[in-house]
Amino acid sequence: MSTKITAHKEEAHYIYEAPVRLWHWVNAFAIVALCITGYLIGKPFPSVQGEASDHYIMGYVRWIHFASAYILMVGFAGRVYWAFVGNKHARQIFLPPIHKLGFWQGVVHELLWYAFIVPEPKKYEGHNPLAALIMYFVFLWGMVFMILTGLALYGEGTGMDSWQFDYFSSWIIPLFGQSQDVHTWHRLVMWILICFAITHIYAALREDIMSRQSLIGTMISGWRTFKDSRKDD
Repeated sequence: MSTKITAHKEEAHYIYEAPVRLWHWVNAFAIVALCITGYLIGKPFPSVQGEASDHYIMGYVRWIHFASAYILMVGFAGRVYWAFVGNKHARQIFLPPIHKLGFWQGVVHELLWYAFIVPEPKKYEGHNPLAALIMYFVFLWGMVFMILTGLALYGEGTGMDSWQFDYFSSWIIPLFGQSQDVHTWHRLVMWILICFAITHIYAALREDIMSRQSLIGTMISGWRTFKDSRKDD
């Protein structure tokens, strides 16, 4: 008795260029450092006895926070630049085609896929429509908000004669009402980005396991692998 074996075909497409992959991982580590140190800045360690200069723990926490913030900002500026000079996938999270009906049909299909209602996802070389939508509205604008409010709060420490105060603190803090309000919103969006990161990691792992296409490996090598040769409509 013989068993018929269906041939397995694998496709691979080069998606993410090296600058995009480098930015992704540097940005990820910077966000982790910012979230941990940002939480500790808002909920500092208990006071200890003795001179403050002998216990510089919170000083190091703040230094790591500020250094990570500048790394994130420089990386973000580089990522915006690469959106102009890189391939079409480098621009995807900046310009999701929200004006196209097919895009929203893809969003609905991906929602059904994540809800385990449809049996399989569609093939996408870059981000699927749902991922592009969330990356744009939650991650991209969340990052812009955190950079602006972070610079405004930092400007309070650098003083009224600093460029951070002139360009950011001078108008952002009055816009929100007072400094504490900026702190509150800065911290709230931090938790939103933490929830985004958890969902992002879950979705990437889920797609690598359940779908017909690679995700995590793509952000390491740049190549997206499709595990069969079926074409979507």
